Amino acid sequence: MKKVCLHSILLLLFSGWLGTSHAQMDKINHPVEIMTLGTFHFAYPNQDVFQTSEEDQIDVLKEPWQSEIIAIAKAIEEFKPTIIAIERDPSRQQFTDSLYNEYRGGRWDLTKSEIYQLGFRIAANRGLDKVYCVDDMGKHYTEILEIFGNETRMGAFEDFYMNSPFRQYSEARMDGKEKVSSITEELAYVNQQEIINKSLSYYLFHPFQYEEEPGDFTGVDFETGRWFNRNLRIFRNVQRIPVEPDDRILLIIGSEHLNLLNYFFEISAEYRFVSPLPYLEKL
Repeated sequence: MKKVCLHSILLLLFSGWLGTSHAQMDKINHPVEIMTLGTFHFAYPNQDVFQTSEEDQIDVLKEPWQSEIIAIAKAIEEFKPTIIAIERDPSRQQFTDSLYNEYRGGRWDLTKSEIYQLGFRIAANRGLDKVYCVDDMGKHYTEILEIFGNETRMGAFEDFYMNSPFRQYSEARMDGKEKVSSITEELAYVNQQEIINKSLSYYLFHPFQYEEEPGDFTGVDFETGRWFNRNLRIFRNVQRIPVEPDDRILLIIGSEHLNLLNYFFEISAEYRFVSPLPYLEKL
């Protein structure tokens, strides 16, 4: 009886897999072009490890930055995106839809974020009805969440970072980093494959190497949720966007994410990766 039930369950699972595989095969047979445009955060929220001092921040609402952003948007529009995705959680999709409609109706002016300056601007110029929110903050293991709730354990975690050789390495990474003198040059720089590859290496130092007990995987598990799980979820959110074979997706996102997302798009049978560099190099 148990063998019969197990056979039935496996048959149902296999049938279900076949049912969904036809839709997947259609996407594989007609891969959709996707361009990832990595950016710095125009509004400088300073929520990342590497922060920009106030004196090194630029006001993208002023000249010459506005003219440069308009030129960048025009250059990227030559890709002719039919779908635009942005670094915002899907839980804010309704808010984003409303704000985008206000902008298209001339009732709201774009503020500093690259979501608006590039995402909304390009979408409106292309006559698109919406932009898609695809961000996610990832999910941590229960064991990692327990550290966050324990002052002593969290303090040890933070002490490790403050005294880690990685901290000096990461600070050396920023040595000589000057105030942005050209948005175009900055975007061209952060979208280079060599820079993208190098950025992933930093995620394999600290806090990746942290161990509460010798031989455990505390840091590995932390980074799994903070970075690897997060970007896999972003990729999954992009997969959820309904597409037709002739669609072209533009994903505008913080450049650090490219070190995983570009790889996912490059190896995925559902997408054909397109670099923004040839478009930026025309400026």
